[in-house]
Amino acid sequence: VQLQASGGGLVQPGGSLRLSCTASGFTLAYYDIGWFRQAPGKEREGASCISSSDGITYYADSVKGRFTASRDNAKNTVYLQMNSLKPEDTAVYYCATFRYCSSLDGMYSWGKGTLVTVSS
Repeated sequence: VQLQASGGGLVQPGGSLRLSCTASGFTLAYYDIGWFRQAPGKEREGASCISSSDGITYYADSVKGRFTASRDNAKNTVYLQMNSLKPEDTAVYYCATFRYCSSLDGMYSWGKGTLVTVSS
């Protein structure tokens, strides 16, 4: 199982980015896939998750209303649209398989992350 996050970069506060998560060797549609982030010196934080069974999405309070998760099963890709970005969103973002999607916990497989830097 190999997940790959991409789409990070440098953006000004208030800007937007779209992260993509692709996989080699397995079909994302069969799994609850989400995103967690880790900023320097801080604990890992679950940001969002999208359920495999019904497509319901879950978000951390810190990103609710600004981030939107989606999936394109035909492309075997999961996305995270991030709008109204704030400096505190700066972190390395990882896509992962989640055991407990609704509580944004139980990440058990992830790959290389992508760095998001929000700064003026």
